[in-house]
Amino acid sequence: MQRISARQCTLGGQLEFDGIGVHSAEPVSLVIEPAPADTGYQFSRVLEDGRKVGPSPVVFSSVTRTTLCTTIDLGESTSVAMIEHVISALSGLGIDNAYLTLYGAECPILDGSADIYMQAIKTVGLQVQVATRKYIKILRTVTVRENDAFAALEPFNGRRLDLEIDFDCQVIGRQRMIFDWTPRRYVEDVSRARTFGFMRDAKILRQAGYALGSSLENSIALEDDRILNNTPLRYEDEFVRHKILDAIGDLALGGMPFYGKFRSYKGGHSLNALVLSSLFASDANYEIVSANDLPLAFDSLDDIPEGFEVKSYLRSVG
Repeated sequence: MQRISARQCTLGGQLEFDGIGVHSAEPVSLVIEPAPADTGYQFSRVLEDGRKVGPSPVVFSSVTRTTLCTTIDLGESTSVAMIEHVISALSGLGIDNAYLTLYGAECPILDGSADIYMQAIKTVGLQVQVATRKYIKILRTVTVRENDAFAALEPFNGRRLDLEIDFDCQVIGRQRMIFDWTPRRYVEDVSRARTFGFMRDAKILRQAGYALGSSLENSIALEDDRILNNTPLRYEDEFVRHKILDAIGDLALGGMPFYGKFRSYKGGHSLNALVLSSLFASDANYEIVSANDLPLAFDSLDDIPEGFEVKSYLRSVG
């Protein structure tokens, strides 16, 4: 029997999410549907006049802006913003293929994490597909820098993210997390980590048209070395875990899951996009390999998160 981790996967049914854009504060809706094998993630946007633009592949070469979120171009002078959380949810859970249709300019912020996506996906389950999953295997180290910040992709026998953040804020300070990816670990250790911001930046951001929809319902707000939210942190080191969540979403724009190590210090959306561009700048940096040719550790149903039904497992994998 072939490992479930060697098969591609999609959603078990259609899902819809309604909310607001964290930057625009406008109502938005997002529909996610199952997609055939080898589709990857494809975005469409329905405009106010009802015209639909897309679907367009979610790939690094389509990134147009990385200020406070990741924005991609769909063509026809149309873009979609704030895609990293939903793409992180799909990639983190091991879903390879999905159609995403957005009614609005940016994906709904929901609670600022990937948890609501996780809970919804749990209701429809995962659909294992017949096609074999492929990976981007890192062959040579690629590093990009900006002052003392950096991001790197390195050869490694596994799928690891090693992130460190360093803020001049007593609540955050210096935090590091080493994350060896499995769907279960993503759900348990990363998916609930919320985005965060500083009140000292709020006025400037809003004058520039950002964070108009930010609130204590969808962000951790920090002021004078204290947290303004009445609810406790979901993880002791929730801030670096959210950076892991973002990085998983951004790295998924490589078009396939990566096999190797991602390292980052003081990183963010900009460096995440740059390191992908650098990786694909030379064929010598990587190769596309079949999951069957990799010694993956997560090769049993034990690594599927509790409560997530796997549909057609016997028919597709047996």
